[in-house]
Amino acid sequence: MIETKDITGLILAGGRGSRMGGVDKGLQNHRGVPLAMHALLRLSPQVGEIMINANRNLGAYEAMGVPVWPDTLSDYAGPLAGFLTGLDHCETPYIVTVPCDSPLFPTDLVARLAQALDANDAEVAMAATLEDGVMQVQPVFCLMKSEVLESLVRFTQSGQRKIDKWTASLRCVEVAFDDAQAFTNANTPDELKALPQHG
Repeated sequence: MIETKDITGLILAGGRGSRMGGVDKGLQNHRGVPLAMHALLRLSPQVGEIMINANRNLGAYEAMGVPVWPDTLSDYAGPLAGFLTGLDHCETPYIVTVPCDSPLFPTDLVARLAQALDANDAEVAMAATLEDGVMQVQPVFCLMKSEVLESLVRFTQSGQRKIDKWTASLRCVEVAFDDAQAFTNANTPDELKALPQHG
């Protein structure tokens, strides 16, 4: 069994927020609290250590009381840049990522990903949800062994940025979650307003 203390949580808040009008998404308020803080409070009990990947307003993120690391790759290279940054600074055998803009993700997310990773001897476990009868992978909700760092360094150094292309080269397991709503994210101001007020 993978123990909670062996998992570092990483909140991905390093994006451009272009669909949100270029604002720093993780600092947008939902119920009076920044989105990244919602993610932090939800993820903290599920992991041993926690950190944030952000590229702007670092002081505001540091005020949340956990280590904050900017991308090691330049030019807002997407979620894989966040994965790379997290793996670079991870001191536990496992790391789990969640985006800053999905404040309602399951409270058993990490336990279920860890159980599947362990049971399938996988290197990566990703959440998936059934939407309109089709299984949709949620690749930014991802638990991985820290040792995948080398493979990710090679992949990004070759100029590639697509998560699914990278995970296809690894032993990967998908974990089905029933509640697709739990993975709702806010990419635009309207989506932010539409987020449920509880959960």
